[in-house]
Amino acid sequence: MRYISIKLHRLVIARAENRCEYCGLSQLGQAATFHIDHVIPVAAGGQTSADNLALACVACSLHKAARQFFPDPLTEEPASILNPRQDNWHDHFTWEGVQINGLTPIGRATVAALQMNRPLILAIREEEKMIGRHPG
Repeated sequence: MRYISIKLHRLVIARAENRCEYCGLSQLGQAATFHIDHVIPVAAGGQTSADNLALACVACSLHKAARQFFPDPLTEEPASILNPRQDNWHDHFTWEGVQINGLTPIGRATVAALQMNRPLILAIREEEKMIGRHPG
């Protein structure tokens, strides 16, 4: 694991407004501390710098792992996983209640790769919605 300074760590959290930059989950009220994700993995030459780091909930981080691409479920063609430093979230996703729908190959591939609509996260989002923390 690459060392991330406290200053850089705080910058990533503040920039993300304490939310997972992939699924939008708030870190507030979550038992597990969110990860600082290398958007372009270190193994692929990604740097430990502000322009390559994103805040990710534990589930999104673990599902993404060191992947940058995943098949678009609609076309089966490889598509990029969302890059929060380059891609606008709202260009690729929409909310349908607490479910995230991919609008583009990037969106669909990210939803599939990160398993963004698995039953447990949908239940968590329902709870977040009831207390006013759901972003959708």
